[in-house]
Amino acid sequence: MNIVVDDLQGADIASFVLAHLQDAAQHSPPGSIHALDIESLRSPGITVWTVRQGGDLMGCGALRELSPSHGEIKSMRTAPAHRRKGVATRMLHHLLQEANRRGYERLSLETGSMAAFAPARSLYARFGFQFCGPFADYVEDPYSLFMTRKL
Repeated sequence: MNIVVDDLQGADIASFVLAHLQDAAQHSPPGSIHALDIESLRSPGITVWTVRQGGDLMGCGALRELSPSHGEIKSMRTAPAHRRKGVATRMLHHLLQEANRRGYERLSLETGSMAAFAPARSLYARFGFQFCGPFADYVEDPYSLFMTRKL
């Protein structure tokens, strides 16, 4: 598995991000979907990495800089065909290393509160993330949970 910065120009990553948004829409009402579309992921302050093996897109993850000391994990997704192969674990290790390299003191994330998001919450908890209140521009929402970790 190779993790590389993605320029978000390929058709496969565009389709992958669209599938991420479609999955989110199956579990969350429109006003509670915080996943970013491909154009938003191209914004300054956001870096996206993909996990590939032999050219096959296995997963992705992103960091958004909220401040020089605080980052946010965005767009964590594993392709359904590659779930339970360690893709998300590998990406989360990478994002934590990058956050440390950047000098962040805290890394936070938003995820869904529904059962479909339980595996993600479990992964984040294994990496030391704890539940917290809304951060950045998020507000309380029954469909969202917030987690953070000091680095």
